[in-house]
Amino acid sequence: MEKWFVTMKKADFASIGEKYQISPILARLIRNRDVVGDEAVDFYLNGTIADLYDGMLMKDMDRAVAILSEKIGSGDAIRVIGDYDIDGVNATYILQEGLSQLGADVDTDIPDRIKDGYGLNRQLIDRAIEDGINTIITCDNGIAALEEIAYGKEQGLTIIVTDHHEIPFLDAGGEKEYLIPQADAVVDPHRPDCEYPFKGLCGAAVAYKVVEALYEVMQRDVDDIDYLMENVAIATVGDVMDLRGENRVFVKQGLEMLKRTRNEGLKALIECTQVPVERLNAYHIGFVLGPCINASGRLDTAKRALGLLCAQNRRDAVMLAEDLKALNDSRKEMTEKGVEQAIEQIETTSLKEDKVLVVYLPECHESIAGIIAGRIRERYYRPVFVLTKAEDGVKGSGRSIEAYNMFEEMCKCRALFTKFGGHKLAAGLSLEEENVERFRQVINELANLTEEDMTEKVSIDMQLPLSYVTEGLIDELELLEPFGKGNPKPLFAEKNLKVIQPRIIGKNHNVLKFQVEDRSGNRMEAVYFGEVQECLKTMEQSVEMSFTYYPSINEYKGRKSMQIIVVNYQKNL
Repeated sequence: MEKWFVTMKKADFASIGEKYQISPILARLIRNRDVVGDEAVDFYLNGTIADLYDGMLMKDMDRAVAILSEKIGSGDAIRVIGDYDIDGVNATYILQEGLSQLGADVDTDIPDRIKDGYGLNRQLIDRAIEDGINTIITCDNGIAALEEIAYGKEQGLTIIVTDHHEIPFLDAGGEKEYLIPQADAVVDPHRPDCEYPFKGLCGAAVAYKVVEALYEVMQRDVDDIDYLMENVAIATVGDVMDLRGENRVFVKQGLEMLKRTRNEGLKALIECTQVPVERLNAYHIGFVLGPCINASGRLDTAKRALGLLCAQNRRDAVMLAEDLKALNDSRKEMTEKGVEQAIEQIETTSLKEDKVLVVYLPECHESIAGIIAGRIRERYYRPVFVLTKAEDGVKGSGRSIEAYNMFEEMCKCRALFTKFGGHKLAAGLSLEEENVERFRQVINELANLTEEDMTEKVSIDMQLPLSYVTEGLIDELELLEPFGKGNPKPLFAEKNLKVIQPRIIGKNHNVLKFQVEDRSGNRMEAVYFGEVQECLKTMEQSVEMSFTYYPSINEYKGRKSMQIIVVNYQKNL
């Protein structure tokens, strides 16, 4: 059962509204997103590229750009080594584009998810040496590759790390001893000694900052690479970073650029997935375009997605875009099957009693374990690990809930893993097959989650009567976009609503359409996209109901009308 609560953060909403020419409702919504103080509110509403921090504030940025400008000058061969997800692919593209525009001799390599696994490894380093590479620059990986980097340095390579993942540490009697690789430069805002003010960047944003700083050092016009901001936007949303601070500016600006993109590959992908260009928003990156880019690294090779971004003509771009869409369609089918198997395993075994769900699906494709884990977490609201049989041993992905720091809990039983990494809400791991059951026991013994922790909380911005829903308010809510993690869509609630004429519509019978009426007789159209059968059943048993909702404009055959999109529902208690 969900627990609903209204966020009651205090401020003088009337005067904030007056100062910024917004309604008190909007002022309250901004305060609820922990945006406090004139400077922060102004940045939230009006922040632009000019307000972004100088990348040179990052520790080792000066060293990284000094090395790169020297290598470009002497014509040394540079290789960008990225990662196989949406962030890694876009980060790789940004570095490759930026460096080649400056005249660098640069190429790229991306590990194969199945053969190479995550991040830098010896094969990649040996391959670089065989190819006569002088310098490696990593992006979206490298911070945890201590041994691999030491090996590369022994072989005489120059290595620059650019990453955004947490720094691995050893727990030395309550003190954290950070393990920073011995590369020639390590640029990662999470370094404890890095004074960069905003820590929430994705790998592609860090790569963009490197290119930007390099352009300044080499006295080239930084505006020439503005277009790469669309790749930062795609990576930021696709890697589910918090849409706060700098990330909001990156995504806001990047989305506008994406609507007019000159990148043949992105244009073809937008067309082939039928994304409405003029209304393109963060949702389309997160749920339509992003999964296609990710699918290539999951089921094929991420080099295909990189190929799409690099496509020089429309014909190649269309072919690659269609390939990626087809890969994503088959990924969706495999995911559905895996989710069904996982639910069956949980429901028919003692797993159901566990606080941390460890589900072993040997037959499942290892690349979709994380997606399945996410879906299972949504259903049971508990931390979930989905493990699959790999070429050597077992691999898995975890997805967590707010009250459970997955990476820290895994650090407590690191002896069970052959490899692991991650952060608070998501993680990856490898272990021997005979340790699967032991891992399930240990991670559950360590877990001190309470019932309260495992009850999903629905955070409501405010109670908003139907009579307050106007076209003016709906227009004004657009000022809060882009929405996503860390900057959620506003959620309103109203109780004591009568439901009129509920009916299931849509070719897949997955939409519930109805009207709601409050006690003053105000009526409004409403739609619900969740478990429609269950919702309909509740409606048939209730006289009045409470709903959480988001107001929107419905356009149908040229006619516009206001409606509310229902997110959660309860019988009136």
